[in-house]
Amino acid sequence: MTRIDTSRPETVLPTPSHTVGPFYGHALPFPGGGDIAPVGHPDTIAVQGYVHDGEGKPLPDAFVELWGADPDGNVPTVDGSMRRDPASGGFLGRNGVEFTGWGRVQTDANGHWSARTLRPGARGKSAPYLSVCVFARGLLVHLYTRIYLPGDDAALAADPLLAQVDEARRGTLIATDDGKGTYRFDIRLQGEGETVFLEFQ
Repeated sequence: MTRIDTSRPETVLPTPSHTVGPFYGHALPFPGGGDIAPVGHPDTIAVQGYVHDGEGKPLPDAFVELWGADPDGNVPTVDGSMRRDPASGGFLGRNGVEFTGWGRVQTDANGHWSARTLRPGARGKSAPYLSVCVFARGLLVHLYTRIYLPGDDAALAADPLLAQVDEARRGTLIATDDGKGTYRFDIRLQGEGETVFLEFQ
């Protein structure tokens, strides 16, 4: 899109670009966004990390969306992540029983995010992973990546997508096992140690 400088009609200037957020923080967060696994489920894992900008500074107003298959490798098709009261329109929260496989969390003042989910099962030839979408200030378009969970070296070595990534950068897609069912996955938007992002066409 272009705009015309009316003081100089012969001059056509580009329309300024708009970035994503941080205005989206007023509409996208919802209570329990990171509580993807049903409460008390015995196979719950925690995935957490930080979102950093190109200078390595934490982003306090980024969003991380997660999608994952269930432990059997099936993509959930149930509703229930953002249920609303039909009478008041108010947020009812998750039903606490069904696994939707989807969540959305905002980073805190330190750029930290965390979610509780179920360890995804493998699908096809892919090693188990969580799909990720990142929204942050300064981005013209949100970014996509994956979180692969460690623990099965053979599956990671055979994964078709990881096989296409330069070995030096492959680690930016694999979480670190912090023990006791907790995994750490930091997201670096650019610069040294930049996370590998995916483009869908």
